[in-house]
Amino acid sequence: MKLDANARYSKTHEWARKEENLIVVGISDHAQNSLGDIVYVDLPKPGTSYKAGSVFGAIESVKAASDLYLPVSGTINTVNDTLASAPETVNKDCYGAGWIVKIEPAAETEYDALLSPEDYKKATEE
Repeated sequence: MKLDANARYSKTHEWARKEENLIVVGISDHAQNSLGDIVYVDLPKPGTSYKAGSVFGAIESVKAASDLYLPVSGTINTVNDTLASAPETVNKDCYGAGWIVKIEPAAETEYDALLSPEDYKKATEE
């Protein structure tokens, strides 16, 4: 399982990484591997606000569909439109080109409360 050393993780397998004043969100390598070949990503509308833990979209593979949960509260700034025509990008590069949304965070403390890469790895091995 690959991890992004610069990201923090939620127990629901999303990752969050600070980039300037935004937080980029995607699903972990563990999650994309468990889902298998991703065929569809339901993206939210920019400008929509969510609380931490809220469902902001869905991701579908040939095996299953899964809700996407926002790891921190905030407002959607940008969505990865590439995923509409190439959802398999999440499988190929989940921490890079396969990011899902960029958000304007509402509270910095929520980011700090997410799991470190080491703690996330331990949680997935239990």
